[in-house]
Amino acid sequence: MQKQSEHFLFGNETEIEDLGGGLKRQMLGYNHELMAVKVWFDKGAEGYVHKHRHSQVTYVEAGEFHFNIDGVIKVLKPGDSCLIPPHVEHGAVSPTGGILIDTFSPAREDFIEE
Repeated sequence: MQKQSEHFLFGNETEIEDLGGGLKRQMLGYNHELMAVKVWFDKGAEGYVHKHRHSQVTYVEAGEFHFNIDGVIKVLKPGDSCLIPPHVEHGAVSPTGGILIDTFSPAREDFIEE
């Protein structure tokens, strides 16, 4: 993994990666301790249920999301957020389409190209 991103990242110049399944991702900044990522969901797109070793805080910037954290499902809307502890299964579906800001500690090594 690269040690860190540039100090300044501009939205119109930073790559937006198409993840397939109606999801896109843009890196907002990272080092080995912390990472922030913007994720776009098309209407009906699903972030599959998964788990990882990282702590995660997610902020809903736009749209509606049905979040499943450890089997509990809650509806989150703009301005809402959630904490996902390490190794806890979680996923989200956006019936409206929307945008999330995900933060991870430590950084998700699997998101960084070598």
